[in-house]
Amino acid sequence: MTITALSALIGLTLYLLALLWLGTRGMAAQKVNTDAYFLADRRLQTGVLFFTLIATNLSAFFFLGFAGAGYRIGIAYFPMMALGTGVAALSFGSMGCRVRRITREHNLITPSELIGHLLPGEGPRLLVFLVMVFFTLPYLALQPLGAGYLLESLTGGAVPFAVGAGLLTVVIVLYVVVGGMRAVASTDVLQGVLMFLLMLLAFAAVAHGLGGVPQANRALLAQQPTLFSGAGLQGFFTPQMFASYLLLWPLCLPMFPQMMMRFFAAGDDRSLKQSMVLYPVVAGVMFICPVLIGMWGHLAFPDLAGRAADQVMPLMLERFSPQWLTGLVIVGALASFMSTLDSQLLALSSMVTRDLYCRYWRPQASLGEQVRVGQLAVVALAVAGFAIALRPPDAFLSLATHAFSGLAVLFPMLVGAIYGLRWSVTGAIVSVVGAEAVLLGLAMGWIPESIQAGCLPLIPALAVACGVLAFDLVIGLWRQGGAAGRWSS
Repeated sequence: MTITALSALIGLTLYLLALLWLGTRGMAAQKVNTDAYFLADRRLQTGVLFFTLIATNLSAFFFLGFAGAGYRIGIAYFPMMALGTGVAALSFGSMGCRVRRITREHNLITPSELIGHLLPGEGPRLLVFLVMVFFTLPYLALQPLGAGYLLESLTGGAVPFAVGAGLLTVVIVLYVVVGGMRAVASTDVLQGVLMFLLMLLAFAAVAHGLGGVPQANRALLAQQPTLFSGAGLQGFFTPQMFASYLLLWPLCLPMFPQMMMRFFAAGDDRSLKQSMVLYPVVAGVMFICPVLIGMWGHLAFPDLAGRAADQVMPLMLERFSPQWLTGLVIVGALASFMSTLDSQLLALSSMVTRDLYCRYWRPQASLGEQVRVGQLAVVALAVAGFAIALRPPDAFLSLATHAFSGLAVLFPMLVGAIYGLRWSVTGAIVSVVGAEAVLLGLAMGWIPESIQAGCLPLIPALAVACGVLAFDLVIGLWRQGGAAGRWSS
């Protein structure tokens, strides 16, 4: 066994034991009620809240995908992600405080319950549930899928794909079932710290191997100057595309149920606002490291193409860092998988419990019964994700790549309602269904790509959603004016 594999297995063993300890240490004191299990009694303070936000958001794409994007696009990927994250933090901070107060005052647990409280009728509530679950489900498969491949590759097949994926799933299920949101938040702190420190170590090691940051950048500038351009390699970031991505992040990130439920769990507005200040600062530092490593990959591996570019991070670590560090960084990548999966499992289980079981099957269910159903839902969802990971259909994985846009189209309807705009049931439903239809039509080729005007598919979809809601608002005001006129006469 190589030193890389040995260090990874030792680090992974210690890491998994630490997760189980953190996740189960508070089970004796765990109160049997939905606020405690799903939202940690709505008491998360700045430190824990910040780490659970950033760890939940940064999946393994942070370790592998960011470096691959740096290799394929160049430095332009960094300001897009950094600025997008900053704008997303503003979205979190402004909307999050209002959401926290509404959900606390009315004892709401899920995003579907929130929209059901704000708008009349079952339609918008059920639609939000279906969209969020539909576009979040692929990630339940993608996380064990990635972990299985990573461990199998690292050990040269000694840990088979199914065993690696199953091990990750079992550990997560254990601490989520036992500890709920408290366990998820506690383990997210460990996972967030690991991701941050290991990424800095990886960056320092690769930079040192290349003679330092200035030397590496000078050599790369002489070899591939377009990597430092605003448009990136092959002019990827046109002004329209750059603006599209900047709009995508603040619209989609709050619509992931696992992210929105962090607003529900915040202890107070101050904790949420402080976390939002820290979020883009720390994320910006973390983002630049894998992007630069990916760019420097051209110096050592100039001919990577397609999906091979996503392997530039482990390739650079293998070439320029000590073997033991390469193994530990892989543990950091696994931490990013797990910190996303545990939050998704808990968020979806709360929605299954509250929006299906309690809403349509057992409205009289006690708080203890709801927690037990939520725990069973965690197990069932984890098993489903693992089963899909073993035989992933192509269409299902393709859906994951469109999940951001699919969730983002909820933003105008949901946020407008949060700020007091009372859409009609028909207007709310048509805005979301119409926007999703545009995304589907573009993905399937039923709608000509020319309507995108060089932007992401999200832009025409948002135009449809906002247009429908604006028309709905005008009709509502007109009807109110007509009724007022009739009353005065």
